[in-house]
Amino acid sequence: MASVMEDPTLERHFKGHKDVISCADFNPNNKQLATGSCDKSLMIWNLAPKARAFRFVGHTDVITGVNFAPSGSMVASSSRDQTVRLWTPSIKGESTVFKAHTASVRSVHFSRDGQRLVTASDDKSVKVWGVERKKFLYSLNRHTNWVRCARFSPDGRLIASCGDDRTVRLWDTSSHQCINIFTDYGGSATFVDFNSSGTCIASSGADNTIKIWDIRTNKLIQHYKVHNAGVNCFSFHPSGNYLISGSSDSTIKILDLLEGRLIYTLHGHKGPVLTVMFSRDGDLFASGGADSQVLMWKTNFDSLNYRELLSRHSKRVTPDPPPHLMDIYPRSHHRHHPQNGTVEINPVADTQSTDPQVVEVGRVVFSTTSVSVCDPPGVAFLKVACGVTDRKQAKKLFLCCKEQEIGWPRGVDTSLKACHRLR
Repeated sequence: MASVMEDPTLERHFKGHKDVISCADFNPNNKQLATGSCDKSLMIWNLAPKARAFRFVGHTDVITGVNFAPSGSMVASSSRDQTVRLWTPSIKGESTVFKAHTASVRSVHFSRDGQRLVTASDDKSVKVWGVERKKFLYSLNRHTNWVRCARFSPDGRLIASCGDDRTVRLWDTSSHQCINIFTDYGGSATFVDFNSSGTCIASSGADNTIKIWDIRTNKLIQHYKVHNAGVNCFSFHPSGNYLISGSSDSTIKILDLLEGRLIYTLHGHKGPVLTVMFSRDGDLFASGGADSQVLMWKTNFDSLNYRELLSRHSKRVTPDPPPHLMDIYPRSHHRHHPQNGTVEINPVADTQSTDPQVVEVGRVVFSTTSVSVCDPPGVAFLKVACGVTDRKQAKKLFLCCKEQEIGWPRGVDTSLKACHRLR
């Protein structure tokens, strides 16, 4: 347990993505961190110093969401290529492709028992999938605009979803019915999740707000407007006592939900922060954004004594609206000059951020993508093995292989190499 009065510190810095970081999640075993990017790749970072990182290739467009299974043996990713992939987070890099959405898939999330996946899409639907049998189960279709996020409750009985129709909806997984609607948003609802006990849901909005609702009474119990731009994401601490949020104002905010106050502002990113996530034990959290950087922070604040902290910082040190206690500017990799009236607290040193060796992997072992009976064998193989969902694209790649005299097929490995090279 962290000692009293310690501030969050920058623990590590991961480099490997070539574009915006869009999503992140920790393995429940606390040994790996997964991140997705606009560079179309999924990275698995091993948290042990000097360990290799894995880049998983297969998606053909931006990766929008990532989530580890509760067992840690699988990781799911969603993408604008309209698919969801289920990966083995190891050197084998095997993946299963799920396809039923007809537009970009915005998020993916496992149920706590690991048996189901829920996805949200720009086709205005929320879909639920069976993991073991690798099949689509049912669809929830009451949203009237793009659905940005969907999450299972801890007990798996409910699903919360939100989207550009400015609503947060609560669904019963047994009846498949929408049982409640939360509104009062001045813009799109960008993210939604349950707290660890499943008694509350929080949602963030493009109107710069974070709202927390008690789903037992259907009442709004907390409302924060601590960011200066839209809130893109947030994460509950496993204790349920804290919440971190990332915003297009380039900051990460840490809220104490018991005290109902903002306690930290972290300045680590140059540009919008698009993802934040606590580890399962709450000791770490990760952040990523438009600067293509993945930062991993050590929490430290779980045992803060707020009376001592408030007495130490009796004079407000930032121009932000009160209550606000301190700003943190990590010095390593990101050189920020303190703004007028701010105090630089506990300078941090990033000692473990030598760039890891990156191994590129990616192999499809199963796909729910439909194959036309009219497809030539090579085209059909590309559609299934390489995750190419468009028949014309598959045929084009197949013809290119023939023109370049690539033996077809000569096993999955050879075919995948050809596929990736031709893309």
